[in-house]
Amino acid sequence: MLFIFMGSSCTGKSTAANKIKERLDVEVFTGKDYLRMAKNKYEAWKLFYDKLLKASLKQDPVKGTIIYLITEKEELIKVKDIKNSYKIKFTAPLDIIKERFSQRMNGILPKPVEDMLERKNKEWEAIDGDMTVDSSQEEEIEKLMQLFTG
Repeated sequence: MLFIFMGSSCTGKSTAANKIKERLDVEVFTGKDYLRMAKNKYEAWKLFYDKLLKASLKQDPVKGTIIYLITEKEELIKVKDIKNSYKIKFTAPLDIIKERFSQRMNGILPKPVEDMLERKNKEWEAIDGDMTVDSSQEEEIEKLMQLFTG
């Protein structure tokens, strides 16, 4: 199966993917990890796209499952033609996103970074997924985990 975890920075995509990976044998790709598949970025994308497509055709939620984490809307556009993917939109309240991001920056959140987080968060508001997970709500994370573990 192919799961696309999408949303702005610090909404819990990586944390959720890592929890799933601890329990199950799934492959996790982030952003442009696919560039490692070939020297030419176009060839790398083709190889990666084919890998995603193959995973999307499998019905077993564990064997051959790929989780692709997307933070940029442009990356989401590249996979829009893959019909059998399960898109999970991650959200969190903006103040929590800012707090999480500031931890990455040693507790300091410069105004341009804060503005960028606000802008990116707004961009993702208009995008729907097959499921939405508010990572600030533990019960929503548990519902997500049940997709993988039953």
